Amino acid sequence: MLLAVASLMWAGAAAADDDAIADNPLVEIPGGPFVFGNDMGNENERPQHIVEGQAFAMNQTEITNAQYRRFVTATGHRAAFYDRHPALGLPDHPVVGVSFADAEAFCAHYGLKLPSEQEYERAARGTQGARFPWGDAPVDAARANYGRDTCCGGDDITAPARSLPQGASKEGLLNLVGNVWEWTRDFYAPYSGEAPPEIGGKYRVLRGGAWNSDPARLSATYRLAYDPDFRFAANGGFRCVRSPD
Repeated sequence: MLLAVASLMWAGAAAADDDAIADNPLVEIPGGPFVFGNDMGNENERPQHIVEGQAFAMNQTEITNAQYRRFVTATGHRAAFYDRHPALGLPDHPVVGVSFADAEAFCAHYGLKLPSEQEYERAARGTQGARFPWGDAPVDAARANYGRDTCCGGDDITAPARSLPQGASKEGLLNLVGNVWEWTRDFYAPYSGEAPPEIGGKYRVLRGGAWNSDPARLSATYRLAYDPDFRFAANGGFRCVRSPD
């Protein structure tokens, strides 16, 4: 469960629309078949299967505090819970302390939406089912901001949204694993069968792990069911997509 605490530009990315969100271009992700799910992961990541994906475009980085503040100023929407925190509220770091509805409203303001689980996973692991955005090499501090071998150790919190270029995806998206969990627009449900009554239609799915996650939660397929109304997590953020669905 998320812990409740009450910089470099990738030059190889292909921008779909640089003007949607200033300083955070949309990067084209081609359509076509890709591996979705993980038979070697947790039960809720199974079964692994092939999905025929449509093309979409995703923000190159997580939405930052500076970008979210511009949205708040323009719309009067409430500020992020950690907006003025001395470490979590730094302008170039990912915004945290936002509910699902906050993230959804931000994306909608720019004519975008939150990614689906399939869109997140295609962006984060490519077409062949890699474990991480950079491939299958083990996670390390040069590729991801995470809690090292045990959860919640160390003094580091979030890293700048444009940091850790060695962990970029094939298309050049940054920090899809580690740094902050990312909201998706999907309700949590098993990949096969039906969700139990206490689960169905209640929780949304977070992906990617965060600055305080242990390696077991750092993969492109790990799924976290989460209360969409909770806005006090110091390790949960988001990015947006433009997609046909």
